Amino acid sequence: MNAPNSAEQFRAEQFRAEQFRAEQFRAERFRLVVVSAGTSDPSSTRLLADRTAERAVGLAAGHGHTVTVSVVDLREIAADISTALVSELITPKLQQAITVLGEADGIIAAAPVYKAGPSGLFTSFFGVLDNDLLIAKPVVIAATAGTARHALVADSSMRPMFAYLRTMTVPTSLFAAPEDWGDPALATRIDRAALELVLLMESGFARKIKDESWQNYQHEYGSAGGTETAIDLDTDLMRLATGGSVP
Repeated sequence: MNAPNSAEQFRAEQFRAEQFRAEQFRAERFRLVVVSAGTSDPSSTRLLADRTAERAVGLAAGHGHTVTVSVVDLREIAADISTALVSELITPKLQQAITVLGEADGIIAAAPVYKAGPSGLFTSFFGVLDNDLLIAKPVVIAATAGTARHALVADSSMRPMFAYLRTMTVPTSLFAAPEDWGDPALATRIDRAALELVLLMESGFARKIKDESWQNYQHEYGSAGGTETAIDLDTDLMRLATGGSVP
């Protein structure tokens, strides 16, 4: 039997390499949601989020994927968020935003900084969300401010909130003060955060968690859009909580 020649070996190695690339970058369609708490028009907060989303779309396209971008502009539903805070009533406009987030494969969450923290509009919106809604979803955190003194807000105030919601925040957070917009370092950080987001979406981690490990998380009764009902209500504690008595 004749040994394969170098040309055949090269073709075989090339075929295996193409198969590997195809497996690594199987074309998919992702849904990316931008949540912006900017209140002005135009808004630097929205600009930072849009630039990050645009870069993520481009990077995903380089991997053969298609990304559909939706925007949740919180200033347009500020009254609905307030209503949910004081009455727990979810209006149709707020429900639409919640549904979009629940279907997202990735999220870019951007907030202006007021008084050394993300705006109340931003934190209030995420405060009214179901605690199960964003489990394992990849999130880019972005903040803007009028001074560089607030540069740590994204990591010191916003990241812990998303940790509580059990999301997968990307390692690179984004911050922009007025002097940063012309600095190439901001573009570098946007590129890095966008790539991290795309790689996490490609991994399908959130989907795998929901398919294979959802039952291992602590849930509240009626969470996950009202679908989480596998909680034992037939206990002494629950009977007492509902006004009953212990046998």
